[in-house]
Amino acid sequence: MTTDEPPFRWRSIALPAFAPTILFSLGEGAIIPIIPIVAEGLGASIAIAALVAAMIAVGTLLGDIPSGAVVGRVGERPAMIGAALLAVVGLLLATYAPNPVLLGLGVLLIGIATAVFALARHAFMTSFVPLRMRARALSTLGGTFRLGFFLGPFLAAGVIQLTGSTSAVFWVHIVGCLGAAVVLLLLRDPGTRPGVRRADPASTAPDAAPLADPDGAVPPPVPARAARPGLGRTLRDNRGVLLRLGTGAALIGAIRTSRVVILPLWAITIGVSETDTAIIIGIAGAIDFALFYVSGQVMDRYGRLASALPSMIGLGLGHLVLSVSGDLPGRTVWFVVVAMLLAVANGVGSGILMTLGADLADRRDPAPFLGAWRFTGDLGGAGAPLLVSGVTAVASLALATGVMGVFGLIGAGLLLRYVPRYVPRTR
Repeated sequence: MTTDEPPFRWRSIALPAFAPTILFSLGEGAIIPIIPIVAEGLGASIAIAALVAAMIAVGTLLGDIPSGAVVGRVGERPAMIGAALLAVVGLLLATYAPNPVLLGLGVLLIGIATAVFALARHAFMTSFVPLRMRARALSTLGGTFRLGFFLGPFLAAGVIQLTGSTSAVFWVHIVGCLGAAVVLLLLRDPGTRPGVRRADPASTAPDAAPLADPDGAVPPPVPARAARPGLGRTLRDNRGVLLRLGTGAALIGAIRTSRVVILPLWAITIGVSETDTAIIIGIAGAIDFALFYVSGQVMDRYGRLASALPSMIGLGLGHLVLSVSGDLPGRTVWFVVVAMLLAVANGVGSGILMTLGADLADRRDPAPFLGAWRFTGDLGGAGAPLLVSGVTAVASLALATGVMGVFGLIGAGLLLRYVPRYVPRTR
């Protein structure tokens, strides 16, 4: 490290990096539990309600395609402002949708905006945070999303109680998006602040080196920004790691998203009220949120697997227990217990996908690879609700939940095999 490089200071990025994300995630956390409920209120069946809820994951997947190019071309802050405004358009459409089709279209736009917003923050943290603090920084970023999933459902419950309208909850996210845009406009860009410096493009730091495939293939050098590769080329250049470790990332995304979709659907099937559902999921979000920094400490101190494996095993087992609890005495109690178990499992894995992506990306220009990496994780996130919807339509929600539990355990096995090969502890 050169002596003229200013030391990294948390306070130099804390407010501009985390405040917009908290505002955005508060709204997202409020609307996600109520999307299938709104869809059912518009006449959708349980399977169609699951499909509508899946549109946010599908939109996120579609948003990953241009997000790397958008962030690289216009910069992190303008990309986030544009994403927040796009989300407002989708939210207004969802608020006034007269049928499940238009509701699904609005949710799709929200998902696209979420992808661009999230990648912009991920790219910034990858570029500016030192390697020794990477997992803590990214788990903290993940914690801001969990804060939204903690407080958001309580806001949703309050809005439903006050207005008597589930669709009114979409206004919570509209306010959050507009607030995030205002904060980004008013606060100074973190990249121009003293003590915050992007990695030197000529750096030869270990985490800036091209990632070698275990089979011997080395991706070509990172091109200049003017010649940044698109998602297709990035996928081809990094196909080895994305096929192997990326499959594990896809299963992480799948099991996490299925949990978000299945819990409100399960509540509907066992007769839990809308307000109680929001409160239960909110309490689970509190547990999830409380563990985010613990996850970062564990990853920085003991390695990435120390966080990833307990998380995936817990999520898999939690889904399996839920799948057989519907016919047990006290099924509402089982629902609450499993919701809390899933929250603990998800919390101990806070930031794992972002941290692995940052470990694998070139710090000099992370956006292209991070776009591809997030695409693999979001592919699982988009596919899981579709699978839940399909299995529920032809069989039952219980079977769909059990299938996702098995996928969670398979994902744990893939991470155990490939994380040590691609992300050794010495990185």
